[in-house]
Amino acid sequence: ELCLDTDLSSEQRQYVEALKLSGDSLLGVINDILDFSKIEAGKLDLEVTEFDVRELFDQAIRTLALRAHENGLELSCHVDTHVPELLRGDPNRLRQIVLNLAGNAIKFTPAGEVTVKVGVITTMGDAVDLQVTVADTGIGVPKERQGSILESFAQADASTTRRFGGTGLGLTISRKLVEM
Repeated sequence: ELCLDTDLSSEQRQYVEALKLSGDSLLGVINDILDFSKIEAGKLDLEVTEFDVRELFDQAIRTLALRAHENGLELSCHVDTHVPELLRGDPNRLRQIVLNLAGNAIKFTPAGEVTVKVGVITTMGDAVDLQVTVADTGIGVPKERQGSILESFAQADASTTRRFGGTGLGLTISRKLVEM
């Protein structure tokens, strides 16, 4: 990033941008492995703090907007009016789940759209169960693989690892965070 802020030739800029993308990808893999290890060891603690639900989803979608735009995709998010403005929970882990799910949708959607919807399933006293739905016009998951894609290191198709990248941990981490 520091190097990108300097005067570079067009060719140098392309090389440095490629290095940054590779470094960011590697950092993502390392973070996934660390999160997975903490979860498996029972050492990942969830934070409980008050947060603005709409702001959280807005920030998450803005984070993914450039990648969606580069893929020629429409990216949208709708938070139902019944969802309370403020909730208590772990906003960072909720954001991580949304980024994993919507990021996967963007990765595997060659054309069309990715839509994130947030609604209330149940309300009981101060407790609210949310339902977050990510829908896309992508390649989908074959029916015979749908039960296993949430397992560690699983991919819908072994060739997708080479074609699209990834560790196969994002959905597993998301599943385990939801269970927590």
